[in-house]
Amino acid sequence: MSSFFFKVYESTRAAALSVKAHGFRSFLTTLGIIIGVTSVIAVVSVMQGLSGSITKQFDGMGTNVLNVNSFTPKKERLQGKNAKLNYNDFLEIKYKVSGISNITPTVMAMGQNSVVQYKGESTTTQVTGTGSSYQMLYGVYPEQGRFFNVSDDKSRRRVAVLGPSILDKLEIKGDPLGQYLMIGGEWFKVIGVLEKRGKIFGFDQDNYILLPYSTTQALLGGAEEPDIMISMQVDDANQIDGVKQVITNILRRNHNLAEGQNNDFKISTAEQMLETVNNLTSTTTMVLSGVVGISLLVGGIGIMNIMLVSVTERTREIGIQKALGATRFDILMQFLIEAIFLCLLGGVIGLALGYGAGALVSSLIELPAATVPGWAIALSLGFSAGVGVIFGIIPAAKAANLDPIDALRYE
Repeated sequence: MSSFFFKVYESTRAAALSVKAHGFRSFLTTLGIIIGVTSVIAVVSVMQGLSGSITKQFDGMGTNVLNVNSFTPKKERLQGKNAKLNYNDFLEIKYKVSGISNITPTVMAMGQNSVVQYKGESTTTQVTGTGSSYQMLYGVYPEQGRFFNVSDDKSRRRVAVLGPSILDKLEIKGDPLGQYLMIGGEWFKVIGVLEKRGKIFGFDQDNYILLPYSTTQALLGGAEEPDIMISMQVDDANQIDGVKQVITNILRRNHNLAEGQNNDFKISTAEQMLETVNNLTSTTTMVLSGVVGISLLVGGIGIMNIMLVSVTERTREIGIQKALGATRFDILMQFLIEAIFLCLLGGVIGLALGYGAGALVSSLIELPAATVPGWAIALSLGFSAGVGVIFGIIPAAKAANLDPIDALRYE
């Protein structure tokens, strides 16, 4: 072992013995680092778990899915104007745009039409009317029974596919298939129960009912045609921009939009939505990490304070070391390694506590499982070591610059 590494080893061993000898004081010294790293890791683990879960769900949709929604600028909404997509827009896109498949309209049942009853039990849920291709488009599959088909839609059959949470909310016992629910005052036969998807931020993703689109239109009734969303899959992902342009041309013509007038609809891809969500979670992670990282700097100041006290306490010891031949570099390295050792020790404890806190928070508010990425571990330990170097250098320099004669005379 070379002389340099031997000195590093000995300095590290001396730091460990010093920490062991002054356990409680060392704990208080590193408390700021522990709190800082715990906060950073807890925030990062929760946000990464959430981001991973959202990405997984978008992956199930595929990156070549297009969604078309109506869009009304805020100024026009305040004037009482509302843009709308109708069934004719859907048919125009379906029959005039090439290179697409699994196109489906989607409409939401609101108000009384979202009230569901079963044997004296009642609940309000998200009731969605859509086409049979919704299953392939969004990758939702029945755990029991079947999804509705084209025939159900054309015949306006009163059949329903349930999210699994509906079974608990309405206390449906035994086999739900073949039983009848009242939705919006009309009876519907249960033909399928979908796979469970869980909760995010306390939002239950399984609390919904899917009905055939034509059946839902009949249920909604009324003189005014509802606003719908149109979703589809682009067969060749390289043709997405071209397909979006064709759809834009069709809808602008249908809605009589003059040249220079803004679109009253928006076309978005699953990839764009995923990118938006990822940007949001990344920005939130960085901002929160930066805020809680301030506590690391506060912890560093605590380290420097204790190290300065330690230099004063060990002045005579330093004098003896210099009298026996220790150089300024040896003393500087000894105290610097002790500061880094304390910070890294606080970082490791903070990592463990941070992961535990993240897992606890995720469990309590029903978020996806906490995940700590490798970069967060490396960043936390690297930052801890950096704090040790920055705030340990002044005490170490003070110790190294002590005059051996004065140090030996120190009482």
